[in-house]
Amino acid sequence: MRQNRLGQSDLFISIIGLGCMSLGTEPAQAIRLIHAALERGVNFLDTADLYDQGLNEELVGKAIAGRRQQVILATKVGNHWHPGQPGWFWDPSKTYILQAVKDSLRRLGTDYIDLYQLHGGTIDDPIDDTIEAFEQLRQEGVIRYYGISSIRPNVIREYVRRSNMVSVMMQYSLLDRRPEESVLSLLQQHNISVIARGPLARGLLTQNGVRNIPSEGYLDWPAPELADALQRLADYADASGLSLTALALRYPLAHPAVATVIPGASRMEQLTENLSAQTAPPLTREQVNALQRITRANVYAQHR
Repeated sequence: MRQNRLGQSDLFISIIGLGCMSLGTEPAQAIRLIHAALERGVNFLDTADLYDQGLNEELVGKAIAGRRQQVILATKVGNHWHPGQPGWFWDPSKTYILQAVKDSLRRLGTDYIDLYQLHGGTIDDPIDDTIEAFEQLRQEGVIRYYGISSIRPNVIREYVRRSNMVSVMMQYSLLDRRPEESVLSLLQQHNISVIARGPLARGLLTQNGVRNIPSEGYLDWPAPELADALQRLADYADASGLSLTALALRYPLAHPAVATVIPGASRMEQLTENLSAQTAPPLTREQVNALQRITRANVYAQHR
């Protein structure tokens, strides 16, 4: 599978990664999915300490045992929880990050993390304190690089200005084009890569999506408008000789700031469909323009 360089790092990641959050909690199935992804060219796995209160990291760790050198491993920190207790609270402090990374390393069965990401962030955070933690972990060799997972433009701008991050993970799809408003161009200008999560919009941008539209719609898309857009996208995909899934995964990758898309999968059929997009050709400028006419640009209402 083709790989892209992640920002200014020396990490080269597959253009389609695996978002591990949706793997489930059954070990054999989760490990089977991860192994299948690795065997089909995926080398980028994204998890977080929050997912299933650490169990997801444990499953990823078991799956990559003996295969660590094949994997660019990403996890996240910032949501402070106590094992066995419900709920969590936001904690981007240096003290917590330096403590939490040890637990992630143990669960993942590794002595280093390729990409350590802040799992959120607000403008009121102690941003310099957070950056100090990441920089210390880099110097110690515990992490190779760091980034943030955020859709907030005001937070992203601060990390661009103050930090040496190599990536920003954000939701980006044909149905959520908010990053196009300003953030993508900013990150491209600073050679910081985007990791596009949610590229299939909770399964709406798949062949069954038009039959599973929630009554409340999706983001700022009312259900009737969403149904019309999805049908038009499906028709365009058919006319292009592509699956809607392939079209949806290729759309974020058409922007030069985007290094990878990370759809999730809970079944082998989903994984196979997602990875089939790697054989689809990159979208042309004409195709991108056509898709943007079918959908519409979303605008950030908060966190500007």
